[in-house]
Amino acid sequence: MASVLNLASTTKTFRIAVVGVGLVGSEFIKQLLAFPAPSPFRLVSLSSSKATVFHPDGLSVSDASWKAQLASSGRKPDLQFLLRELSALVKPGQEVVLVDNTSSNEVAALYPQFLEFGVNVITPNKKAFSSELSLYEQILSASLESGAKFLNEATVGAGLPIISTLKDLVATGDKVLKIEGVFSGTMSYIFNEFSTGKEGGPSFSSVVSVAREKGYTEPHPADDLNGADVARKLTILSRFIPSLRTALPNGYRSVNTKSLVPPELEGIDSGDEFIKRLPEFDAQFDKMRADAAKEGKVLRFAGVVDVQTGTIKADLEKYPVTHPFATALGGSDNIIMFHTERYGARPLVVQGAGAGAAVTAMGVMSDLLKLV
Repeated sequence: MASVLNLASTTKTFRIAVVGVGLVGSEFIKQLLAFPAPSPFRLVSLSSSKATVFHPDGLSVSDASWKAQLASSGRKPDLQFLLRELSALVKPGQEVVLVDNTSSNEVAALYPQFLEFGVNVITPNKKAFSSELSLYEQILSASLESGAKFLNEATVGAGLPIISTLKDLVATGDKVLKIEGVFSGTMSYIFNEFSTGKEGGPSFSSVVSVAREKGYTEPHPADDLNGADVARKLTILSRFIPSLRTALPNGYRSVNTKSLVPPELEGIDSGDEFIKRLPEFDAQFDKMRADAAKEGKVLRFAGVVDVQTGTIKADLEKYPVTHPFATALGGSDNIIMFHTERYGARPLVVQGAGAGAAVTAMGVMSDLLKLV
């Protein structure tokens, strides 16, 4: 990460357009506006789902005023307008950056065009990097052609250095053998509470219900329990490993994923209705927990990228009570282990908070600093 000293001496300026001003977006704007002077960063645009503000020389905003300024704007959000205006700002000594804090497919689909015109893209949005291989290939070639960079550290593990660690391992010639981890903060919390290695414990449905009340799950818990979030993260990581870059043509849909949504509940559209019906299936989950406990093991929803066998899967696995996935996790932590030739005897482990607006925005901010 660039130090403040480097930043003070840089002659470059950075024109930054932020799309998405929800929890992560608001926190990112706060961190950006709090950056020590002299800052090379100029905030030129803010876009919500309802409005946008743009000024090529930089908006005159503070952390206290930007929301009101955006709310009073009469201009509707327009991605094509933003593409044209940002492209026009690209010139030597002046970098332009699109920061996409949405989870929108529509914004993600435009990354190749932004990159083609020399606009750097930084995002916690998983969609572009975990869907069809064709979009990912377009992003790679547009970046290569124009020299504009795409950085997506916060797509896996929020602010944890997961992607940068993997990139460094690959770039320095280490051979990655296997990556395994608890990649979902939601699933981490649920199984840390549900399966401790002892007989008995709270019902699965009650743990999911509490997780939802605490804001750890999506409004519809099936969106977490179906494993798709973990599958997306595995897709993103696998594409940074040269031998697996093209292994998942349909992205996360190509990952071998175990859904924990009971088949009978798959068609339920309402999160409230889903929570109401989930207790009907507690006995099944109780049996899985009891079977694991008899073996001295815990249940954890884990993701595995096995480079040697080409296996990429998200599944409910059993781990000994002495395993780091059983002993080291708390709350909604993520933990990821890199097994490589260099880290052969003991894997390289990264762990910590894997969800939350502040740490996710930190991951986005750290990517921005990599451009300086």
